[in-house]
Amino acid sequence: MNLLDILQASTPVLLVFAGIAGLIFGSFLNVVIHRLPIMMQGVWARETAQMEGRESSPSETFNLMQPASHCPHCNHVIRAWENIPLLSYLILRGRCSQCKASIAVRYPLLEAAASLLAVAVAWHFGASAQTLFLMAFFWVLLVLTAIDIDHQLLPDSLTLPLLWAGLLININHAFVPLEDAVIGAAAGYLSLWCLYWTFKLLTGKDGMGYGDFKLFAAFGAWFGWASLPLIIMLAAIVGAIIGVSAIVVHGRDRQLPIPFGPYLCGAALVYVFWGETLSQWYLGTLV
Repeated sequence: MNLLDILQASTPVLLVFAGIAGLIFGSFLNVVIHRLPIMMQGVWARETAQMEGRESSPSETFNLMQPASHCPHCNHVIRAWENIPLLSYLILRGRCSQCKASIAVRYPLLEAAASLLAVAVAWHFGASAQTLFLMAFFWVLLVLTAIDIDHQLLPDSLTLPLLWAGLLININHAFVPLEDAVIGAAAGYLSLWCLYWTFKLLTGKDGMGYGDFKLFAAFGAWFGWASLPLIIMLAAIVGAIIGVSAIVVHGRDRQLPIPFGPYLCGAALVYVFWGETLSQWYLGTLV
C-alpha cells in the first residue's frame, strides 16, 4: 500500500499529513513574505541605475535561500531547532534566543493559517488532485495578502504564475472546463480594468492597482467566469465593511490607500468552500 492509498483509506491520517505540510510550507511562506519585496526593490534599484546610466552599487547575495535566516536585531543565525513551525515560537516564548528581542506574532499565525487551510481543504475535497491544487492556491493567497497589506503590492511573480496554473490544471477540467477558465481569465482582468478606468476618468484617482486585475483574472482561470460575480460581490462587501469600520473606529484617513487584494483573497476562500451554497441561496431569493 502506497502513501496515496493510505491517505485515501484514512481521513485522520490525511488531515494530519495536510496539517504538517501546511506548517512546513507556512514557515517558508514567511520567508517569501519578508524577502520577496526586498528582492523586488533591489531589482528596481538596479534597473533604475541602468536607465540613468549609473553603476549600481554591489550588493550581497539576497534571495529566498540566502542569506540564512537570522534575527533582524542581533543577526543571530536561526538554528534548526529554533525554526520548527509553531513549536519553536512557543519554546522561545516569542523571543530571540540571543538578544531576547520579540519575534513578530505574524510568523506563528501564518504557519497556523497555512496548516488550518490545508486541513480544511483536505477535509472538504479528500485525497485528490484538487486538494493538492487548492492547498498551493491558498498558500499563494496567504503570501499575496500579507505583502499587499504591508506594501500595497501584488507581485507579478506570484499573480501571473497563479493565473497560468489555473489555465493549465483546467486542461483536464480540474475545476471547470478549459473554455470557462479562459473566458474567466479574460473577464476577470477586463472587468476590473474597465472599472479602474471608469473610476479614474470620473474622479482622476486610481481606485486599485493592476495587480488586482491579474489576481482577479487568476480566480477566473481557476474557477471559471461564473465564479467572478460572487467573488467580486463578496470582496466589495467585506472591503466596504472593514474600510468604514477602520474610519469610524480608528479615524483612518479617507485618503489613505486600502489594499483590495486581501478582500479578493478572502472572497476566493469563501467561494471555494461555500460558493455553491451561496449561489443557490442567492438564486433562490430571486425566484
